[in-house]
Amino acid sequence: MDEAEADWLGVQYMYKSGYDPQAFVQFFEKLDALEKHKPGTLAKVFADHPQTPDRIMHSEEEIATILPARPDYMVTTSEFDDVKSRLARLENKRKINDGKGGNKPTLRRTASGNGNNDPNNPNNPASSTDDRPTLGRRN
Repeated sequence: MDEAEADWLGVQYMYKSGYDPQAFVQFFEKLDALEKHKPGTLAKVFADHPQTPDRIMHSEEEIATILPARPDYMVTTSEFDDVKSRLARLENKRKINDGKGGNKPTLRRTASGNGNNDPNNPNNPASSTDDRPTLGRRN
């Protein structure tokens, strides 16, 4: 009941603030699509919430019955754009520093600059002194 009331108030707040209340429904549709694409992703987070399809249906019914359509809705504000860009920067920074893929191989080029990086070449100094396994090129 608390979530239903929160959804009902959220739709009204969006409408009174000048935003399109259908964006509320679109948010739940995105959550539903994410759950279908990657099952279990949101199950733990929203375990105590009503099912998303039910919330979509109820929100659409409320929008249709209590909120008259407006000719124009607010699309964005400068404050929203500022917060959105700050969040994007934080998210990008987190992706770079999250440590995932730490065991993935990376391609590194030598700094010698002579262009002779073939490990099968006997003239390559790295190939004669290095006992690490190397991948050779098939001819």
